[in-house]
Amino acid sequence: MNCDDQLIQGLARVYLHLQRRVNRELAQEGGSLARLKLLLFVQKREGAARAADIADMFDLAPRTVTEGLDALERDGLIVRTADSDDRRVKRIAVTPAGEGVIAASQPLRAQLLAETFAVLTAEERAQLSALLGKLAASLDEG
Repeated sequence: MNCDDQLIQGLARVYLHLQRRVNRELAQEGGSLARLKLLLFVQKREGAARAADIADMFDLAPRTVTEGLDALERDGLIVRTADSDDRRVKRIAVTPAGEGVIAASQPLRAQLLAETFAVLTAEERAQLSALLGKLAASLDEG
């Protein structure tokens, strides 16, 4: 196995491990990683998110996104409003209840990340962050 294959497999293992662990822990609290990812994405967009943006970001079918957003809206975690420039478009924003769900998950997310990266020194974490940023920027350009 060449070095590039090892890198990809290593990144995939770390990502999948983190994803499974966070999902397991959130499930014990009555949540899910899928819902939290949607909420965090919408929060980051500060009320400007659209379902199409979510589908594009997570490579999901539009129907899957709609179903996820419907559930979040039913639970009062997001609100959809008509876009002022294009009434066919719905903008999505996190409600105060949704902000509460995000805030409640923060200690768990911080703990899991701290445990995961505890094996690295501060310098190694900084190097990894810089390298991943460089890779992500290169992929964004392509």
